Amino acid sequence: MKIPSLLLRFPCCYFSRRTYFTNFQFTSRVDFLCIESLTPVDRYRTKWICSSNGLRRELCQQVAPDQQGEGLSDREQRLIDRLYNGLIQGHRACLAEAITLVESTQSRKKKIAQVLLQKVLSYHREQEKLNQGKPLAFRVGLSGPPGAGKSTFIECFGKMLTERKYKVSVLAVDPSSSTSGGSLLGDKTRMTELSRDMNAYIRPSPTRGTLGGVTRTTNEAILLCEGGGYDVVLVETVGVGQSEFAVADMVDMFILLLPPAGGDELQGIKRGIIEMADLVAINKADGDLVVPARRIQAEYVSAMKLLRKRSKVMRISAKTGEGISDMWDKMTEFRDVMLTSGELIAKRRKQQKVWMWNLIQENMLEHFRSHLTVKDKIPLLEEKVHSGVLSPGLAADLLLKAFKDGL
Repeated sequence: MKIPSLLLRFPCCYFSRRTYFTNFQFTSRVDFLCIESLTPVDRYRTKWICSSNGLRRELCQQVAPDQQGEGLSDREQRLIDRLYNGLIQGHRACLAEAITLVESTQSRKKKIAQVLLQKVLSYHREQEKLNQGKPLAFRVGLSGPPGAGKSTFIECFGKMLTERKYKVSVLAVDPSSSTSGGSLLGDKTRMTELSRDMNAYIRPSPTRGTLGGVTRTTNEAILLCEGGGYDVVLVETVGVGQSEFAVADMVDMFILLLPPAGGDELQGIKRGIIEMADLVAINKADGDLVVPARRIQAEYVSAMKLLRKRSKVMRISAKTGEGISDMWDKMTEFRDVMLTSGELIAKRRKQQKVWMWNLIQENMLEHFRSHLTVKDKIPLLEEKVHSGVLSPGLAADLLLKAFKDGL
């Protein structure tokens, strides 16, 4: 359609040369018209209101969320399409390759991973709409001290779920060596039966020294697992401590697994981790450990009355399978209550915002360390702080000033 003569009366500065007009709509008979323009540079659609009194912009909203895909080669685009199609069809090999891609620290692979994640996120939203807005998967975080039997529990719990026709994915995070960066990745070797189950997927990942007992990409791996059609996503963390707050910010339910004979339990476990736990399970409640397990359960029931009244405390045995089915019943009851009240959806939205800022902080610190005006000064100031010449606060101020001056 030709541009109306009214539009031609306005100066060229209102529109760039690369602005395409996509729709014209007259809102009155005389000289009033709405124009929608699409600028290919930023892929934003803008509605302009033209009248004899002048021109004003009424609305601006993004219409092409896939603009990140610009600049990718045909080979990279084919890789994204292959992984995406394989993922939503439930191919475990494509899921494994996709998680490896999002875990990469190479800038090019990170760009490809973000395009893939955006496609999976769009598919995920569509599936949730078909599911009446309800979440597609149940995200469960699992933590506990070494020796609590987390891997044995996951093996028993996962097999029970797969027998009930659920698809289960396990993101088991192993501690990494701060010296070599390597990790044992032994969790998968302790889940031999579950790892052979075609309805289960186990992904051991090293922490690479990240605070939180979970990798920075664990949240994205959860999304990929849900896109792959898994109904229950279990995130097993390194251990108990202040860092466990990280996993609580990415799951629907946080479970604390404890051994029955670990000394003074309430002193050994931090109060913060107890306050986060939606369910406390005393594992290994079998044989000679039944009596200690009952005692520990009583202690935690009393503690929960003061700390978190809604949390449950129960005894289970991953070795014999006792209490595992009852534990799943309590978990589904918790999920249903959260869904009915709307807390679950609100919690997930809040978590997404938390992780956005976590990633911003992490990337900003990396950008700060690699900045030209700061990079050379860091070793010198670190040495002065180490020798006691400068206080840490003053050294930090000097680095921040150098960073600001270099912007």
